[in-house]
Amino acid sequence: MPSYEPDRLRPASYAGMTQKGQNAMAVIELKNLTYTYGEGTPFRRTAVDNVSLSIEKGELIGVIGHTGSGKSTLIQTLNGLLRPTSGQVLLNGKDIWAEPKKIRQVRFQVGMVFQYPEYQLFEETVIKDIAFGPGNMGLTPEETLERAKKAAAFVGLSEDFYEKSPFELSGGEKRRVAIAGVIAMDPDVLVLDEPTAGLDPRGRDVLLAQILSYHKVRGNTVLLVSHSMEDVARIADRILVMNSSHAAMFGPTREVFARGEELERMGLRVPQITKILASLRERGWPVGTALTLEEAVRELYPLLEKGGVRA
Repeated sequence: MPSYEPDRLRPASYAGMTQKGQNAMAVIELKNLTYTYGEGTPFRRTAVDNVSLSIEKGELIGVIGHTGSGKSTLIQTLNGLLRPTSGQVLLNGKDIWAEPKKIRQVRFQVGMVFQYPEYQLFEETVIKDIAFGPGNMGLTPEETLERAKKAAAFVGLSEDFYEKSPFELSGGEKRRVAIAGVIAMDPDVLVLDEPTAGLDPRGRDVLLAQILSYHKVRGNTVLLVSHSMEDVARIADRILVMNSSHAAMFGPTREVFARGEELERMGLRVPQITKILASLRERGWPVGTALTLEEAVRELYPLLEKGGVRA
């Protein structure tokens, strides 16, 4: 199981994977994406409205927004669970709906972990449940088992868990089994919808550390949908803010959370530590923006050494 250090989760950079430049490559690109529920009926409602953005290979993207903002609908268009009413979803430069009969292959490339995925467990043993996805990809039994074992290791499940029934596990362990089942398909893009929902603080911290460890080793693209601003602040390279079916913001984590007043008008909030330092700045203290407790300590320590003298 990967170690966890509360304020050291957020990566500096993965060998330039998230740096824009000549080598940057969009793994997912949305072009004027719109999705409307109940099209042609009196109950018509546009959930995603004309969204265009580009996500590069190797990025870890946080997706935030209040309930009903369109974020869940948006992520379900990424692997073809929902077909856009208009616009395009490009995966590695190709429209995922160019060949509708091959949409199943897209779902192997863009793996989706829904909120409370443990409710979808159904096999007799943990290892069989994890192996279910790769088993449907045309792999040999040996390849399928090898992938299942590697995925189990990524989420901190030892061999002692292999023959256990998934239904005998704790809530956090079930969550890890479900996530391992998607990881075992080795997707280019991993989409996680509220993966820490309902977990206690320790379970949440461990799962976040495991997700980050997987991302760092695999070097793939991860989208993390979360209501926890603290979780997103710790690990995301960039943040997509959905508001009233639109992409209201999409930029580096620090820049997005620096716009705290705008976020609050959308019904969102910045991480508590970020808000505290913003309040200190308003009172004249010479401190910058902090996303984690560790960053806040670095900002405040020089002032404390000087006895808290203001600028």
